[in-house]
Amino acid sequence: MSPKFLRIAVVLGLLSAIGPFAIDMYLPALPSIGQDLHAGTAAVQMSLLIFFLSMGFGQIVVGPISDMVGRKAPLYAGLALFMVGGVGSAMAPNIEWLIAFRFLQGLGASAGMAVPRAIVRDLHTGNEAAKLMSLLMLVFSVSPILAPLTGSQIIERFGWRAVFWTVTGAAALATILLATSLKETRPVEERAGSSFGTALAGYRYLMGDRNFLGLVAIAGFGIASFFVYLSSSSFILIDHYGLSPSVYSVFFSINAVAFIGMSQLTGMLADRFGLKRVVWVAVTGYATVMVALFAIMAAGVDRLDVLAALLFVGYGFLGLVIPTTSVLAMEEHGEIAGTASALMGTLHFAIGALAMGVAGIFFDGTPLPMVAGITLCAVISFTLAKLTLGRAREAVEAPAE
Repeated sequence: MSPKFLRIAVVLGLLSAIGPFAIDMYLPALPSIGQDLHAGTAAVQMSLLIFFLSMGFGQIVVGPISDMVGRKAPLYAGLALFMVGGVGSAMAPNIEWLIAFRFLQGLGASAGMAVPRAIVRDLHTGNEAAKLMSLLMLVFSVSPILAPLTGSQIIERFGWRAVFWTVTGAAALATILLATSLKETRPVEERAGSSFGTALAGYRYLMGDRNFLGLVAIAGFGIASFFVYLSSSSFILIDHYGLSPSVYSVFFSINAVAFIGMSQLTGMLADRFGLKRVVWVAVTGYATVMVALFAIMAAGVDRLDVLAALLFVGYGFLGLVIPTTSVLAMEEHGEIAGTASALMGTLHFAIGALAMGVAGIFFDGTPLPMVAGITLCAVISFTLAKLTLGRAREAVEAPAE
């Protein structure tokens, strides 16, 4: 693996991680934000949900723009908007202003979510793309390991507002890396036919591609299950199980380790078995583990060690689902990679936001509603995989036996 390959993966991973970093550092602060701003749980969760929504739906615009003007300019604009939202969030006098600035911050983060996937498609296809995507995920996934731990320490020492100053600094660093370490991957001659008209045509085409939509939805419901966990875990683990913010951060990070570790096997497994088979086995494993967890919890076993163990195994399987489905979905859409990446990201976040909203309605401070939401998403993902992979074109041929 060449140094250039690794450098690109690191830069793209860091750009992709800016948005999640602003989520994961923020999670341990949710209870204290509610107390400081005199806001209820629903209002505080709204500041998280609005970030997800703007980060998700912002991609629908920034993706086609990256096809038209190149990949780097939208990234610069997104990072600038993210920093404005970060400063505003740090200075927010009440929950309403916090929600407003989190909306701006999410819009800025949308560029970091959509454009790096398009850059991967610009550079590679097939198993090479899967390897680059898995490395990107490695860097990207450092966020859920380090961010909660870092966030809890910052909150304990300096208060929750310092979290936003920190993520603003991270965005400034990402801007420097973008300027110095990443070349433009969308040449001028390839932008000539791109416009908002072609973007709309591209969206219409993609919305009619059942294989693309199926693969996106498989990952979307997998991601949604994690969003359900994100929105409820701090309240359950801190308030219900009595963990401190620091211990909660460790708990959260352990699940991220499972996700990261398994995602790094994507390239090797794809070479051996083919991407399609990897997706099927991973989705099946994830759904099986989550159904088992729900059955145990529904039977009245409310134990933190059981929850931790099965989530660890489940998120390991999920770590194989996300990069493989992303590569398969993008495989045949290189000419409109930005548009395809944008639609993929938007649908992922739309599904995730819907799942978070529904889970929030049933939240009662105990783990069971959260586990039920995670399990439902996993089962839907499994069902979609059975339907999609049964009819899908094999975008990347499995190696010969």
